[in-house]
Amino acid sequence: MAELLRIENIDVSYGAIKALKDVSMKVDEGDIVSLIGANGAGKSTLLKAIVGLEHLQNGSITYNNEPICAAKKVIHTTDQIAKMGISLVPEGRHVFADMTVEENLDMGAFMVKDKLLIARKKEEMFDFFPILGARRKQKTRSLSGGEQQMMAIARALMSSPRLLLLDEPGLGLAPLIIQDIFHKIDLINKEDKVTVFLVEQNARMALKASNKGYVMENGRIVLADDSKKLLSNEKVRHAYLGE
Repeated sequence: MAELLRIENIDVSYGAIKALKDVSMKVDEGDIVSLIGANGAGKSTLLKAIVGLEHLQNGSITYNNEPICAAKKVIHTTDQIAKMGISLVPEGRHVFADMTVEENLDMGAFMVKDKLLIARKKEEMFDFFPILGARRKQKTRSLSGGEQQMMAIARALMSSPRLLLLDEPGLGLAPLIIQDIFHKIDLINKEDKVTVFLVEQNARMALKASNKGYVMENGRIVLADDSKKLLSNEKVRHAYLGE
């Protein structure tokens, strides 16, 4: 399977604090890859680095065989990286609360110039997330947490990404809502052929949903394997699955 994203020996620091330390990993096209770890391990920092929101002190990031980020220099800006086919759904959703659902989706397509394509993509999102279609004219602040998460994912899909980065999609949601969200993620991957890189504290859910998994501790990748093998790994079971 073709490699879509490669991260090589990257370091990211916040002042004197090193948030990422010599991190290397890859995401193959068509896969769902999960990254698990405790709160504060550096998972969100890694996603931000991929889209150019955090500068690298060392190492490089390559997407579709093209360098997009490198140490101490800007190769592509965040908007350029988005145009290349990478969309990020940030932790906490970051919706535009005073805009309607439909207006939020329009924001996800701000780089798309074809108005007919935008209209078609919105209808696709309303078909895929029927609750959003029913509430398309409602202010986003009136939606539940689960509905806002669905909208954040739909907004990211408006630009037809090749790689979807998801930061804690189940955060703060009820178990049944989380199951629904993860079912949608599976459909996005299998039916829409979108590669997914998933960061999630719910280790069991993330590993069950993914093909390959990585474990991050204190800014370092400490384990990497097929997700099924990580689910049975004694260290993972003890530290992250509560067994």
